Amino acid sequence: MANQEHDLPLYEKVWFKRTFQRVIDTFILFLLFLLLCNRLFSSNTFTFPCFLAFICESWFTFTWIVILNSKWSPALTITHPDRLLKRVSELPRVDLLVATADPVLEPPIITANTVLSLLALDYPTNKLACYVSDDGSSPLTFYALVEASNFAKFWVPFCKKYKIQQRAPFRYFSSVATTKSEHSPEFNQEWSRMKDMYDNFSRKIQDVTRKQIPLQLDGELAVFSNTDRRNHPTIIKVILENKDGLSDGLPHLIYISREKKQHQTHNYKAGAMNVLTRVSGLMTNAPFMLNVDCDMVVNNPKIVLHALCILMDSKSGKEVAFVQCFQQFYDGIKDDPFGNQWVTAFEYIIRGMAGLQGPHYSGTNAFHRRNVIYGLYPHEIEIGRKGKLGEKILLIQQLGSSKEFVKSADQALDWKTNFPNDTSPSDFIEAAIQVAGCEYECGTCWGQEIGWVYGSITEDVPTGLNIHRKGWRSECCTPDPIAFTGCAPRGLLSTMIQQKRWGSGLTVVFFGKHSPLTGMLFGKIQFRTGLSYFWLTNWGLRAAFLVCYVAVIAYCMIANTSIFPQGLGLWIAISLFVIYNIHTLLEHLTIGLSITNWWNNQRMCVMRTTTAWFIGLLSAMLKLSGISDTVFEITEKEHTTSGADGKNADAGRFTFDESPVFVVGTTILLVHLAAMVIKVLGLQPSHSGNGSGIGEFISSTYLMLCYFPYLKGLFGRGKYGIPLFTICKSAILAFIFIHFCSK
Repeated sequence: MANQEHDLPLYEKVWFKRTFQRVIDTFILFLLFLLLCNRLFSSNTFTFPCFLAFICESWFTFTWIVILNSKWSPALTITHPDRLLKRVSELPRVDLLVATADPVLEPPIITANTVLSLLALDYPTNKLACYVSDDGSSPLTFYALVEASNFAKFWVPFCKKYKIQQRAPFRYFSSVATTKSEHSPEFNQEWSRMKDMYDNFSRKIQDVTRKQIPLQLDGELAVFSNTDRRNHPTIIKVILENKDGLSDGLPHLIYISREKKQHQTHNYKAGAMNVLTRVSGLMTNAPFMLNVDCDMVVNNPKIVLHALCILMDSKSGKEVAFVQCFQQFYDGIKDDPFGNQWVTAFEYIIRGMAGLQGPHYSGTNAFHRRNVIYGLYPHEIEIGRKGKLGEKILLIQQLGSSKEFVKSADQALDWKTNFPNDTSPSDFIEAAIQVAGCEYECGTCWGQEIGWVYGSITEDVPTGLNIHRKGWRSECCTPDPIAFTGCAPRGLLSTMIQQKRWGSGLTVVFFGKHSPLTGMLFGKIQFRTGLSYFWLTNWGLRAAFLVCYVAVIAYCMIANTSIFPQGLGLWIAISLFVIYNIHTLLEHLTIGLSITNWWNNQRMCVMRTTTAWFIGLLSAMLKLSGISDTVFEITEKEHTTSGADGKNADAGRFTFDESPVFVVGTTILLVHLAAMVIKVLGLQPSHSGNGSGIGEFISSTYLMLCYFPYLKGLFGRGKYGIPLFTICKSAILAFIFIHFCSK
């Protein structure tokens, strides 16, 4: 019986079929091919507008094939932490890596809550070490972490004693008002004490952050007195240190601000993650690493055990390079007005990728094997690294000149997870400062074959592609309750900034050496996995074709010509439009989302594709052509303490500024408004050919419905209105387009 129990897997992967969804998806693909065939044999095919429409619809068909491929084989991963605890005598070390970059856009109180939730994980504390990278080199962030370490001495025992699920205090105290009638007097007393302590802790950080109380740069903070965020030496501080190796103490907590020099490339978040990897490799050298963004708090305190079930499974675990947990969000605005909670994408697309070679790396909420980050290939598990990485000289060439770090990396690559008990993080500060220097990576393989990959402002996708290219698999981990919850952008501007960054970075990946096509042809990325990566990396290209299609429709209405076939061909297009929308509506309703949520996601899909992704595409083209480099814009994280919609008057409301993103959107709206007026008033030129008809009218009406928030913005005031300067620029561009169409 014991042997049978020992043979049971630590995790199971279950594939399931969505037959109805497959049928409808396939029928939509059939209608797309039917529309293309109708165009090929139509008499209008060789007019310039129809030719452009055919090219765009061919791309839409390819995109649907990619989506169909991604959704076809969804899989669910079931983990068994109880089996892991019975089977493993000593749990492995896990390093926790947190990245933050701006104390204004990413408030220190959010980072502090994330760190507190990590320190309180249900895992032996002597096996955990938390490293925080502060790319803003802010004394506010360091101060918040010091205060968090003091509060953690009370918070962590409280959480473990009463088995609290939400280990981030601001989430716990905002969702649990009072439970005095349901718990013991002892709990109620401790609860009240913890609530008072957290309120005091939070107030101190907020007061310093808002500069209501000046922060004295002395003592531990003196090192920040003459620093500039873009030009400063390495700062490493060991805030908490579990020197005695107590399993019921507190984990190590280390603050890191890597060296920066002006006119030196720092490679954004990827560079920060590589520094975290090297410093943690020196100090604790855990075989597994969890990386989270500064706003992603622990929602399931047993998540480390769930992830290790996958990574330590004796049969399938050795093939898995990283375990990805879904990104889900707390305090989301009702019905997702900005379409940035991505619930359906994770449920259908990412879960579908999980049934292939594995999900893509999302940049946060992921458990990595350290030796895979160091460049290990799957076949080297069995045959060893001799002839490739075994020689120390080669290791130095690849990993850098630090002898201490090369020694720790060599141990990690050889699966040696034991670490001397008589050492502590503070013993390695001098060596850590060396590997955190901005010139340490010169002449090495960091950012290329080793570590987080450079070259794109979206470092996560090329890093995941590089891992899959070597033949590794990845797995999703979706325990109940969910592993982590984060902060989704709560406004239109922050949403568009995020989408523009993704559109730009992913376009660079698509045309770069780490593209999915390269991985399929010259690496070990499976065909269907590579095809599913196209869904992600062609966001910018998708924008180009959709903007072109939108422009062609407006041109037809102004110039009185048509791109839609007459008769049966028109009904194919209308049927495709109706069935697609009903199908996506049913997908939303099936997973418990509302009709309003569906519509918000539909309109935001159109708006972000034709604006943010389009601007991102132009930015990527400038980078790829060498004209200019892209700028990394951080997405604002808002600290909320209220309910789902909060007390924020702006929650769910569209606000505007003079960003180029809004110039593009306003131009599209003005062009289609003008086209509609021209058609309704009969101001179109007359000719013997087919004029614009019901197809163009429906398409333009649907587009303006999607852009209705912009229409309201034309007449809005203050931040709820589109700025006059933006309207003027858009009006000029719209006039030029209409004048061109008239000619």
